[in-house]
Amino acid sequence: MSSGSGPAAVGCYVHHHGSGHLHRAGALARELATRGVVTTGLSSLPRPADWPGEWVDLPRDDTAEEGLDDPAARAPDASGRLHWVPRGHAGLRARHARISAWLDAVRPAAVVVDVSVEVALLVRLHGVPVVGVVLPGVRDDVAHRLGHDVADALVGLWPASETRSVLDVAPEVGARVQALGGLSRFPVEPARVAERHPGPPRVLVLGGSGGDAWTDDELDRAVAASPGWEWQVLGGTRGTWVADPREAMRRADVVLTHAGQNALAEVAAMRRPAVVVPAARPHDEQARTGAALARNGWPAVVLRALGAGRWPDVLEQARALDGDAWAAWCDGGAARRFADVVTGVCP
Repeated sequence: MSSGSGPAAVGCYVHHHGSGHLHRAGALARELATRGVVTTGLSSLPRPADWPGEWVDLPRDDTAEEGLDDPAARAPDASGRLHWVPRGHAGLRARHARISAWLDAVRPAAVVVDVSVEVALLVRLHGVPVVGVVLPGVRDDVAHRLGHDVADALVGLWPASETRSVLDVAPEVGARVQALGGLSRFPVEPARVAERHPGPPRVLVLGGSGGDAWTDDELDRAVAASPGWEWQVLGGTRGTWVADPREAMRRADVVLTHAGQNALAEVAAMRRPAVVVPAARPHDEQARTGAALARNGWPAVVLRALGAGRWPDVLEQARALDGDAWAAWCDGGAARRFADVVTGVCP
């Protein structure tokens, strides 16, 4: 691969909603760095302290602007052909101009887009190969199809056995998706299902930065109904935020989480049995993932809502599951396989 003089260069567009896109971008960038590839992040999120390459700060395209109060007047989906191109939005214009300027100056060998139909199209219109990240859910609309079609390669971060379960797209698109397995920012650790510690069993609650899958009242009722369990809450709307939740997961007998890709990958990497409550997301993203977990024998008890569980029976049921069964979901090799795809499309 080549992008002119100096080290090979690629870009990685990181969507700013939630933290999952950023976590997997970092894992990919660190893997590419071991191969001598410099990765530039392009995002409205702040640059992480451990990012191994350059970072391009992008203006937000979803902020309110004077004179643009009526969303319908802004034609944000371009008659259904795109997802978010609000007419007359200065942030959108500056965002795409900044990406174009970077493409022209750096001439990257490829750009990973996680995720944006509009950015994938913009990059490809500059003649640069695109690796598109495909999310779970129903992705068969016209805009998603455009983004999939212009990409030189498509990747999904779930086991190959689950593609038909978690993803609803046209068959020809599904056939192009390379399922890499769950991508965790943490190394895989062995399960300790037989370990017992002094005191009550422990449940760790992992809240999502993109919004929780339960209300505070639902969580309070679950805690009150399980007096024999010790509860710890990290993240979300009421928990303590920690950059590295691994020690808390090591101490937990059960992890309660939503069905986001990164949360599941990290629980799987730590080989912890789980209670999974899919959060409401566009395109049934987490609902499809949760249904696959429940149907196909993964070490998780899946609830349609936190209030639907009979506590503490749910926790005891999850505690009895074998966390080693997560090995087929997350084997620790997804970042390497992701990097293989990226370097494979580079000229």
